[in-house]
Amino acid sequence: MDFEKLEVWKRSARLSVSLYRKMVGHRDWGFRDQITRSGLSIPSNIAEGMSRDGPREKVRFLLIAKGSCAELRTQLYIGREAEMLDRDFAGEAVQETREIAAMLASLINTIRAQAAMDNAK
Repeated sequence: MDFEKLEVWKRSARLSVSLYRKMVGHRDWGFRDQITRSGLSIPSNIAEGMSRDGPREKVRFLLIAKGSCAELRTQLYIGREAEMLDRDFAGEAVQETREIAAMLASLINTIRAQAAMDNAK
């Protein structure tokens, strides 16, 4: 399946774009760099994983994307509490990372189940 057709990739790419837009001009360059990198890592790893041939490689990159969701969520919490991010934006982005992580978990389970069925044949 082409990664561009996956809803999880579309949503994570939109989240990354919104982070870049929100962080334009942010004075703390280190924070801006870290939060945009972790956000960019999610759709990038989905794309790389889904472009791999075997299920093990697909799952490996999807797990990395899921880890990037947790990393980004942590940065959003810290940015919100340190008043470096708008509370509403951070709250919406946190919820989006939760939903993306759940979608990734479902996709990982589907790939693993399909691989198990293929191996059983």
